[in-house]
Amino acid sequence: MDDIKKYFPELTKDQINKFEMLYDIYNFWNSRINLISRKDFSFFYERHVLHSLSISKFFKFKKRSAILDIGTGGGFPGIPLAIMFPESFFYLIDGIGKKIIAVKDVIKNIELKNVYAEQIRVENYEKKFDFVVSRGVAKINKLVPLISKNISKNSKHEKDNGLIYLKGGELTKEISIYSYSKEFEINKIFSNHFFESKKILYIPL
Repeated sequence: MDDIKKYFPELTKDQINKFEMLYDIYNFWNSRINLISRKDFSFFYERHVLHSLSISKFFKFKKRSAILDIGTGGGFPGIPLAIMFPESFFYLIDGIGKKIIAVKDVIKNIELKNVYAEQIRVENYEKKFDFVVSRGVAKINKLVPLISKNISKNSKHEKDNGLIYLKGGELTKEISIYSYSKEFEINKIFSNHFFESKKILYIPL
């Protein structure tokens, strides 16, 4: 939690409380289903919560924005972003039912009012959103055709609507067909060694 408070000193008491509550709830669920890699759990705040929140350093979601988190798994990056942006709406989807059950329990326990979770694959999901967010679920050239239908063309942000993707490693080859994409290096804002090769990829759609 120290890193969360360090990098986000503007958090309200309610937001801090919600972030603090996450650890015990996820620890409970992780002992029952594999929401988060067991070896990663001791780095819960750094590798999952802070990683998710890196998006908020580059993108400020406006009031009543709608954001779709695909392949949300344990609720990342959607749940931390929903805590950060309480006036935006987040829709978390995943094809695995037991993960969505756990995510719904997290949402209920920390009393998040701006998050909805549903078991469905993105291929079968037709609703429109300002942004789609995700964390390393597929190669870019496979992901973009799947989610293009979910992007609204009516932008109310400074940046055009599109995909915001948390991904690590070298992306040059993957994004070569998207010349208009942008990369943001997370290690420019978080000094933790974990973020050395982590990036945010933004593709307007």
